[in-house]
Amino acid sequence: MNILHTEASCGWGGQEIRILEESRGLIGRGHQATVACPAHARMASEAARFGVPVVTLPIEFKTVAGFLALRSLLASHPVDVVNTHSSADSWLTGLACATLKNPPAIVRTRHISANVSANAFNRWLYRRATAVVTTGESLRRQLLKALELDPARVVSVPTGIDIERFSPVKCAADKAAAKLALGLDPAKSYVGIVATLRSWKGHLFLLDAFAQLNRPDLHLLIVGEGPMRGPIEERIAALGISQRVTLAGLRSDPEHWLQAMDVFCLPSYANEGVPQAILQAMLCGLPIVTTPVGAILEAVSDGETALVVAPRDATALAGAIGRLLDDSALAARLGDAARRVASADFSRDAMLDKMEDLFTAAMRDAS
Repeated sequence: MNILHTEASCGWGGQEIRILEESRGLIGRGHQATVACPAHARMASEAARFGVPVVTLPIEFKTVAGFLALRSLLASHPVDVVNTHSSADSWLTGLACATLKNPPAIVRTRHISANVSANAFNRWLYRRATAVVTTGESLRRQLLKALELDPARVVSVPTGIDIERFSPVKCAADKAAAKLALGLDPAKSYVGIVATLRSWKGHLFLLDAFAQLNRPDLHLLIVGEGPMRGPIEERIAALGISQRVTLAGLRSDPEHWLQAMDVFCLPSYANEGVPQAILQAMLCGLPIVTTPVGAILEAVSDGETALVVAPRDATALAGAIGRLLDDSALAARLGDAARRVASADFSRDAMLDKMEDLFTAAMRDAS
């Protein structure tokens, strides 16, 4: 198959990484996959690292120039499937394909759990797609209810993770070595988060919870970059915990940071599908504290593979983190169970199998 991914977003996070990882995987299986994105998008510069061809187009916004550029690309370089990902590129693709004599199949992927307006315009856009993919079953149900779509055409395909890359440390000595390799103190305990610095990821609540713990030998690792960096730095200063927090920035080796952590925390309060960071932490065998937001509970179960607390509740967050630090048997049990679940249900190969089948069916149904 020849697959074109369109992405209007210029940011960098789980959505963009999934597109490139999925494309790389399908290229490895003998298919063609190309990404179209704005020239100044982070994806345009990152695509080469993933071995994915990229075409730059002015598709960040819904403009005539973007429509004409995308239509010209599809007319001059026909593909079998166009997989759209954000609002602007989905609209431009839908309109462009409506004007082509032999348009490709359209697959619309919905990555986040933000509400979709139940209006005639969105119904037209989503119904024009041959198939719709969501990154969690709760997102699928949301779309079916809001837009009255055919359930047979809407499929949940959570992001899959490389189970070899994200693996647990095998003993205390390996955990200490993982900390030393990052310049961390192996005598300290580390609670951490790996996530783009966006408001709804809950970093500010994690900082408040961390300050409440009052444990001198506990350190907080914040791995990621994004628009909330300024407010996060301000909160760290206001809480007087700057000596106990590391802002590691955007890293290409999140697995090493996860392997150095003793507890992983993702206190999101909006917009989540099944977060890649949750799955990565599960595969690393970490005890996890998180919230019941979006499709997170499709990956973890409270008391079985994680501790789940109410969103925006720093006190509950602090209590759960402290409980895992104090109860090593509980932490080990949750981490082991999380590793088993993620390995069985959220592997990269499972995602590629599902997307390969879905693209094949979409191409057949559109012909």
